[in-house]
Amino acid sequence: MSDKKQFQALSAPKGVPDYVPPQSATFYKVRETMVEQAHLSGFQHIELPIFEDTALFARGVGESTDVVSKEMYTFADRGDRSVTLRPEGTAGVMRAVIEHNLDRGQLPVKLNYFGPFFRYERPQAGRYRQLQQVGVEAIGMDDPALDAEVVALADRSFRTLGLKGFRLELTSLGDNNCRPAYREKLQEFLFKLNLDEETRHRAEINPLRVLDDKRPEIQEATADAPLMLDYLDHECQEHFETVTGLLQDMGVPFEINPRMVRGLDYYTKTCFEFVHDGLGAQSGIGGGGRYDGLMAQLGGQELSGIGYGLGVDRALLALEAEGITLDGVNSRVDVFGVPMGANAKRHMAGLINELRKAGIASDMSFGDRGLKGAMKGADRAGARFALVIGDQELESGTVALKDLAAHEQHEVALDQVVAEVARRLLV
Repeated sequence: MSDKKQFQALSAPKGVPDYVPPQSATFYKVRETMVEQAHLSGFQHIELPIFEDTALFARGVGESTDVVSKEMYTFADRGDRSVTLRPEGTAGVMRAVIEHNLDRGQLPVKLNYFGPFFRYERPQAGRYRQLQQVGVEAIGMDDPALDAEVVALADRSFRTLGLKGFRLELTSLGDNNCRPAYREKLQEFLFKLNLDEETRHRAEINPLRVLDDKRPEIQEATADAPLMLDYLDHECQEHFETVTGLLQDMGVPFEINPRMVRGLDYYTKTCFEFVHDGLGAQSGIGGGGRYDGLMAQLGGQELSGIGYGLGVDRALLALEAEGITLDGVNSRVDVFGVPMGANAKRHMAGLINELRKAGIASDMSFGDRGLKGAMKGADRAGARFALVIGDQELESGTVALKDLAAHEQHEVALDQVVAEVARRLLV
C-alpha cells in the first residue's frame, strides 16, 4: 500500500455554480449581450469592489430586509472592521458616485456593472449563494422618461437573447409624500390579523415587506390588503401614467401588478420585475426600480436614480427552458492548425501567432496526433477553417486551407495565409 496521504477531492462551495466549457461560452455570450445593450444606451462601465463596509448595506439596503438581516456574508477583517461581500450593486454604485463626485458633473450619471453578488440563501435551481448579474444605474434625474428608458433597456436585453416566454410586471411604490398615509392604512389592516411574532415585528418596521411574504397562509390573509396604487398622490400618479404611456409608445408589453414588493427598502415610484414561468419557483429573471432618497441616506445630495439587476444565471435557465441555442457560442476559434511533423509544427506555431496578431482566433493541434485525430480537434473547436502543413507543403512553400463548412480545399502561399483567411472570414 502506498505511504502517500490520500486527499479527498474538493468541490465548489454549496450554492456556488461553476460555468465550464461548453456552457461557459453561453454564459459569456449572455453577459456580454446584456452589457452591450447597456453601452448602446450610453451607460459607462464601473468596476465595483467585491466587498464593502457592512454599514453601507445596512443603511442603503435596509436593516428590515431579509438581505441584510439574514442573507449577507459578513465578517471581521484582520483590522477588526466589519465588511460584507456585496449582496447587490446599487448601494455600491451610489457610494462610488458620492465618493468620486460623479454627481457634480453632467446628469444623469449612467453606469453599468456586472459580476458576482453574494447572498446566503437555501440553494435550489436558479437560486445561488453566488449569483451573477448585469446592472445599470441612472442617477440624478427624477424623469419618467428615464424610467421608461431603463425598463425598455432591460426588456430589450432579454429579447436580444431571443427570449420570449417572460412578462414584465410593473407598479408604483409612491414616495415619501404619499407612502406614510398608505403605511398607516396597511398597518391598521395587518395588526387586525393573527400574525406570528416575526411577521408582526416586520409589519411594525416595514409593513410593505409583509405583502412580499411567499407563505400561502400570509398571501391568503393579505389578499384584501390595501394597495399602494390606490393611495398615490397626484404627482406619483402622473409619474406612473407617464412611464406606462411611454412604454406603450415604445412597444414594450407589460402587466400592472399592484401587489409587487421588491426585496430592497430603497425603492420608490416605478418598480418592475421580469418573470419567466418556465423556471418554476425562482421565476424572477431581473428587476429594479427608482430610489429617490438613497443618495441622501448615504451622505450625498438629494438626487434620485433608477436602475436594475438582470440575472445571468436565470437568463441561462430561461434559454434552456425555451430550447434556445445562441449563435456562435460553440465556436472556440476561427482557424485550427494541423502540423504534420516536428518541422511543420515550428512553421505552424509561427503562422498561428501571426493570425492571432491579426485578430483572428486561432489554435493548433499539439502532441503527435495524426491527420484524422487532429481534424477531429478542429471540429471540436468549431473552427471554420483548418490549415494543414506537411512535408509536401513545406517543399512548395504553401499551406492547405480547408474550408470545413464548404468541404473545399485550396493551396495558399505561406506568406499569403493571413490575408486569405481574413478575406474569407468576411465573406
